[in-house]
Amino acid sequence: MSFTCQRCRQPLRLDDSLTNIDQASADMLIGPLLSEEQYEKEVHEQRANNSKRSPPKPISSRYIGIKAPNIQYPATASDSFVVLKSSQPLQAIQPVPTSTSVEDDPNWSRNNTLSHRLRVANRVFDIMSSKSSVDHPICQECTDMLLECLEKQMNDVGRERDCYIDFMKKVKDSVVTKAEEKELAKQVEELKLAEKEASDELSKLQQQEEELDDEMKALEDEMRDLDKQEEDFWEKSNEYQLNLQNFQNERDAINLKYDHDVKQYERLQKTVVYNDAFCISHDGPFGTINGFRLGRLGPHQVDWNEINAAWGQTLLLLYTVASKLKFQFQTYRLVPMGSFSRVEKVDGDSVVSYELYGSGDFGINKMFFLNRRFDHAMVAVLNCLKQLTDYAEEKDKSLRLPYRINKDKIGELSIRVQFNQDELWTKALKYMLTNMKWILVFASRANISSESTLSDTTTVT
Repeated sequence: MSFTCQRCRQPLRLDDSLTNIDQASADMLIGPLLSEEQYEKEVHEQRANNSKRSPPKPISSRYIGIKAPNIQYPATASDSFVVLKSSQPLQAIQPVPTSTSVEDDPNWSRNNTLSHRLRVANRVFDIMSSKSSVDHPICQECTDMLLECLEKQMNDVGRERDCYIDFMKKVKDSVVTKAEEKELAKQVEELKLAEKEASDELSKLQQQEEELDDEMKALEDEMRDLDKQEEDFWEKSNEYQLNLQNFQNERDAINLKYDHDVKQYERLQKTVVYNDAFCISHDGPFGTINGFRLGRLGPHQVDWNEINAAWGQTLLLLYTVASKLKFQFQTYRLVPMGSFSRVEKVDGDSVVSYELYGSGDFGINKMFFLNRRFDHAMVAVLNCLKQLTDYAEEKDKSLRLPYRINKDKIGELSIRVQFNQDELWTKALKYMLTNMKWILVFASRANISSESTLSDTTTVT
């Protein structure tokens, strides 16, 4: 059997005095514990019999590392030495007759073995642990620490006792007079009144706090409602902003498209279709229309196919402008047929057709007056141009053509081939194309004016 310290759990080696313990030593060790148990029984009986009032416990009950005791040890002689009945220790340890000593016991040799002594020591430790606030056995170092702790507690209790003694002395020495007693009673009444006022004020403040809590709760509910409304407002605002942005983008796209269409429309308005369809210019002494020269000169002989094509384009121009202006020629009817165009003279039911084209043997025919039909066709074209010129100048007072037309002459130059020189005939044809270009400008203006009037009418409608 081995023993360990109950505090540090280190193995212990028992002193020889404990292994060789005798009856007297056992009585000395267990006696105070049995006296403590007997004292507890007497205190319990005294409390049950006398009164229920118990003496005040000490304020300080600080114990470090040990069990707190439940009793107060009396300062008696038993602290140092206790005389016990012989039957009590013997019953606790080993029932041995009191009349015979341990050494004279016939069983001593049998019970004095090492195991028996250890069991006796273990029993002693168990009894000591059960009857005290400290578990046994403990080593020397733990014993020293326990003694230091107990000594510190004893000093604290002593100082506390001294404080109580000083306080009792002061209480006994201080004698309160009647005047002081009245003053104290007055102060007590004032304090009670102040306490009552403070209690009333506290009640009011608590009521106000409850009201403020209710108001705070109502404000929190209102704030949540406002937060919800604000959230809804921002959602609607964001949706409105998105719709507005989409609308603005769509509007900008439409405006951009409108601006493009307006510019395109203005460009188209400024574009003269007739100028693109009938390009009238000149090539040295020759007047040209769409690149075809009109006329003949000695050093610059122009093929009759080109001249006939130029006359076809000229007749088509005159016919197109008259149709655009809704102008009806008098006496004559134009029949544009390219290089084989004709001009018909209408006199009632009689219709005479003149060919507006020549041939390679024109020089010989001219000498013998055999190509008068071509001259009549050119004079008819000049007459139709004069009718259109008069109509244009009547419509536009500011319009004045550069070359005047009189019968078969333009700018005092005859348009006939018969009895005429090639240079003069070529110049007369150039004058005719110049007037044609002016008529083309007038037709373009009239076209723009009619389109503008139509656009304004559509807008008003």
